[in-house]
Amino acid sequence: MILGNAAWGLRETPLEEQLRITSGMGLELLELSIAGYERDFLSLDAEEKRIAEVREMFHAYHVRPDCAATGNDFTGDAAEVAAAVAHVKRVIEIAAAVGVRYLRIFAGFSSDSVMYGARFERMLAALRQVARHAEDHHIIPVVETHGGVCANGAALIHFASVTTRCDTLREIVKTGVSLNYDPANLAAAGVAEPVAFFRMFRREIAYVHLKDFRDVPCGVVPAACGEGRLEWPRLMAALADYGGPALIEYELPEDVEDGLKRSLKYLQNFTV
Repeated sequence: MILGNAAWGLRETPLEEQLRITSGMGLELLELSIAGYERDFLSLDAEEKRIAEVREMFHAYHVRPDCAATGNDFTGDAAEVAAAVAHVKRVIEIAAAVGVRYLRIFAGFSSDSVMYGARFERMLAALRQVARHAEDHHIIPVVETHGGVCANGAALIHFASVTTRCDTLREIVKTGVSLNYDPANLAAAGVAEPVAFFRMFRREIAYVHLKDFRDVPCGVVPAACGEGRLEWPRLMAALADYGGPALIEYELPEDVEDGLKRSLKYLQNFTV
């Protein structure tokens, strides 16, 4: 696996500082968030000069821009899904100009209990459109295994979505997208065997997130790798032959650099 840092925990951190942290950790990859969060360096109206700045920053810190991410939800009504498709298509064009190889997207955050019939078919149609546009720009779109999330005070509650169920994921990968395997999300959404899930979808998995959640009363809270609920020896044994991007995702912005470094230190027990 090729280790790097994921974008979400770094959402409050300026891009150049993200690159400094990543380079300082000796990592090759940084997931670049594009028009996914209000502070992102690249927005949908980014021009070539701004895009060139990003390429130059990555080059200066000897970090590769292979991986990018954006925010989208294809589980709403027709107008909302059409807007989301337009958003992701524009991000694909920006990502291609940066030199990105993989773009992490979402199938949506609605409960699996409402995703059936026309609503589910509309989501699949959106993914097919995005997959075709990505192929035209030599980018691999990867859909994250991510349940829905709601807050319960300081804790988070994750619930099942179409990307945490095997039956609906089988339909999703038929659209031409690959998968971003996130075992912590799967476990938090109630998947009893995230490792078995990896083996089931191994051919479709092109991208991995490495993080953890710690159990607290009424939910979970984000944690560094090895500090939460996952069975890391089993997980890392399953990932031993995986050779793609594996991005460390520490979700708390307030101590993100320390959390990323704690995670890397723990992961090195398995990767060195």
